[in-house]
Amino acid sequence: MAILNTLQAAAAVAVAVRLARGRRRLPPLTAPRTPAPTTPARVSVVIPARDEEERLGPCLRAALADPAVTEVVVVDDESRDGTAKLAAGLGARVVTGTPPPEGWVGKQWAVQQGIEAAENEVVVTLDADARPAPGLFGALAGALEEYDLVSVGPRFVCEGVAEQALHASFLTTLVYRFGPIGPSAPPAPHRAVANGQCLAFRRTAMLDADGFARVRGNMADDVALARILAGGGWAVGFLDGGGLLEVDMHDSTGGVWREWGRSLSLRDVTGPGWQAADLGVVWLAAALPVLRLAAGRPTRLDLGLLTVRLLLAGALRGSYARPGPGVLLSPLLDPVAALRLTQATLRPVRHWRGRVYPASTTDVRPGRTDVRPDRVTTGGRPSRPGRNAAR
Repeated sequence: MAILNTLQAAAAVAVAVRLARGRRRLPPLTAPRTPAPTTPARVSVVIPARDEEERLGPCLRAALADPAVTEVVVVDDESRDGTAKLAAGLGARVVTGTPPPEGWVGKQWAVQQGIEAAENEVVVTLDADARPAPGLFGALAGALEEYDLVSVGPRFVCEGVAEQALHASFLTTLVYRFGPIGPSAPPAPHRAVANGQCLAFRRTAMLDADGFARVRGNMADDVALARILAGGGWAVGFLDGGGLLEVDMHDSTGGVWREWGRSLSLRDVTGPGWQAADLGVVWLAAALPVLRLAAGRPTRLDLGLLTVRLLLAGALRGSYARPGPGVLLSPLLDPVAALRLTQATLRPVRHWRGRVYPASTTDVRPGRTDVRPDRVTTGGRPSRPGRNAAR
């Protein structure tokens, strides 16, 4: 028991340090107040889509209506529904995707094809379930003056008490492991995170770095991309974009469990030591206090951790488009979230949207050389006119 309490105290310190970073967070991403004084942003939006007929419409309409966007490229990833027809009918340029080559996950291959087809230098990739607000794309283009790769944390559309509670509990595991969105100081490359639902970068730099090819086999492609590019010197920003982007990820509690739970562990981009440490923090600082409280034997440290967790639940209300009681009830599901995180770590899922993928052979450790059949690259920091390459 003494050893367990000592480990719990260490986990509590780790959580406290990470949460404290929230006091120095960067300001949220906001829409430009006035048009740019020189040439306005010209943005290409790339949307990889596989069987997204039911969810694509709102995303596509919003992107096409934004004045900063001059083209929307929808890569139809061998859809078996009316995705391509819908996209073309709304005015997007449809690229008929080819089957992913050996070793590629379908999404990365679709995004790669979209980047190659894009006409503008500034590219924003969006998932089909994203709901961009006016000004998002101009704000992302502006953020690329400071960063080489930008992703944003959205507000989540999550209905139902159980669905929202499980989702918020899952979200807490990320905060406990990595801290809040928008840290003022960038983390070490091997701890960088990103949200692949919305990424912004410069097309030439990404193609030169061969970014998506280097993470072609990763299920957690967004985090893999952030880590390998940060390790190569890219300035990677993860900003709070909740005022400009909503995401309708799941349609049920079961969907949250299956779909988000599969990638939550970040198994294929995290070394065994950090995996064990992250699991330990979640079990000791989040799950154990709830279990001890349910057993009627909480310690003072448990009560302190439960207080912190309730305060965090209140803060997380801002991460939801329509927060309900589920967010405040989410601490009750922390043992369930810890169990799902453990399951995903020990038995990682390698299938998605009707495709099954072999175990990834992609090495995302910073500074490593990655090979694909027609190219060898070590990555590197993008160079742009007027930018100090030695920042």
